[in-house]
Amino acid sequence: MKKKEDKQKDVESLRKELEQVDNLFVTGYEKLTVAQDFELRKLVRAAGGQYRVIKNRLVEKAAEGTKAQPILSGLTGMTSLAFTNSDPVALAKALTTYAKNNPTFTFKAGMVEGRAIDIAAISDLASLPSREEMMAKLLFLIQAPAQRLVMALSGAGRNLAVVINQAAKENKFTN
Repeated sequence: MKKKEDKQKDVESLRKELEQVDNLFVTGYEKLTVAQDFELRKLVRAAGGQYRVIKNRLVEKAAEGTKAQPILSGLTGMTSLAFTNSDPVALAKALTTYAKNNPTFTFKAGMVEGRAIDIAAISDLASLPSREEMMAKLLFLIQAPAQRLVMALSGAGRNLAVVINQAAKENKFTN
């Protein structure tokens, strides 16, 4: 059993992390094997996140005064946190995929960009395209009008060249 000083250090460490986190998913993980837990941690790291198993009472103390307090109060059962400051969509996709393969892994709550979201919103978030995909689509939409303009302008020059070439073949330029 941990000493009170060690628990206080854990609470302070967790409080610092919670103050900096914008995207947080609270999950339940009953009856996961060590291999399943290892696989989950690997998926979370690959998605750019961190994963921690926590004690409900300690996380409730650590969350006091942070933006995560509403979703971290009154937790019951075995609880873990997955959080990231980068792409919440990638982390939500990784966790949702894992939850489909492991039904004992469940979502309890979530926070995206500092706002609490419900469990249905987590699956909606996971169905969004990735950040890179969205950026590519946006870039295509921005680039498309310019590309059409260049094609139209080059078409006029090409048509003029064809007319001049045809006239030269038919000797229209000779006196």
